[in-house]
Amino acid sequence: MTLKDIHCCVLIPTYNNQNTLRRVIDGVLSYSGAEGVIVINDGSTDETAAILVSYGDSIRVLHNEVNKGKGLSLRRGFKEAMALGYQNAISIDSDGQHLPSDIPLFIEAALQHPGALIMGSRNMEQEGVPGKSSFGNKFSNFWFKFETGLVLPDTQTGFRLYPLDPVSKIRLLTTKFETEIEVIVKLAWRNVPIVPINIHVIYDSKERVTHFRPFQDFTRISVVNTYFVILTLLYYLPKRLFLFVKKKGLWQIIKEEALKPDETNARKALSIAFGFFMGILPIWGFQLLVGIPLSVYFKMNKVLFLAAANVSLPPMIPLIIFLSYKFGGLFYKNGVQLDSVKDLSLDSVHKNFIQYFIGGTLLAVSAALLAFGISWLVLKAVRKESAGSAFRE
Repeated sequence: MTLKDIHCCVLIPTYNNQNTLRRVIDGVLSYSGAEGVIVINDGSTDETAAILVSYGDSIRVLHNEVNKGKGLSLRRGFKEAMALGYQNAISIDSDGQHLPSDIPLFIEAALQHPGALIMGSRNMEQEGVPGKSSFGNKFSNFWFKFETGLVLPDTQTGFRLYPLDPVSKIRLLTTKFETEIEVIVKLAWRNVPIVPINIHVIYDSKERVTHFRPFQDFTRISVVNTYFVILTLLYYLPKRLFLFVKKKGLWQIIKEEALKPDETNARKALSIAFGFFMGILPIWGFQLLVGIPLSVYFKMNKVLFLAAANVSLPPMIPLIIFLSYKFGGLFYKNGVQLDSVKDLSLDSVHKNFIQYFIGGTLLAVSAALLAFGISWLVLKAVRKESAGSAFRE
């Protein structure tokens, strides 16, 4: 099996990695044909340019006059690969942490899963992995799951095989390390299959130089994830739920979700309690928008959650607001105090907002705790749990 079998080239974005660059290129060349390697020199100021010249026509080199970022280099590499007629492109870092000898694993996976994004999965528990890398990867994995509904063991790996046709159909906006997050989220939203494969990684090499800046780049990644979370809540999560309901049938989903014989009493009670909490929490108009994604992510019983959240049905809203005022008054008072539900008005809401917000939040917590206790006791009395079940989640 060779890269030609999957019409694939190899992209090597590089910036000031003179100590490891030659080793990476030599390793890749043993698996690629003529012009099958595209190196993007991102404004290096060391001996990188001289090293690349020494390879002559055996590699294709793109030069950025100044350092523009890994993301922009990858985007330029994608464009070049597509112009040359390649269908796939493997990206590999030039700092020596990835082994070109793993390329056959990507070829095999691509043959088994044509059109898929193949992600090299590093063992982040092995000795020598920096703590900041492990934390950053867990952080990224968490938000990727929330944004796409998919679980990946390593969302920050730079060793990947990209299917170029779907990549050409997405608009990439970022320019640095966060591009690697942007591209996989947008491909997932286009239902491109994502396949993780185990790869080797070297972290303890003295020659390795990383240009990841913990504060600046982590902040940029966080901003991108915030943007994706907003899009997920407003569009992609409702879309996923709609397609799921359409495929399986609403009544069947309700029946399976409500009963769930293997679900513990504590999990059911927690779902009810969370419904009361979100139904009373003073974020009117956003209660279900926030609550539904959280209930899905934390694997709660969605039917019981939605049923309990209906505590805030329109006839109950004035009473909930009034009780929130009164509850908040035990801890904080401002404006004109209300003596009955009839005193409620937009003006009274404005004048007593802080008191109402504090009270509403505390009332939501109190109602949730009470709902959990009562629900758990009732369920324990009337429902026998499956053998061996426990509050595991």
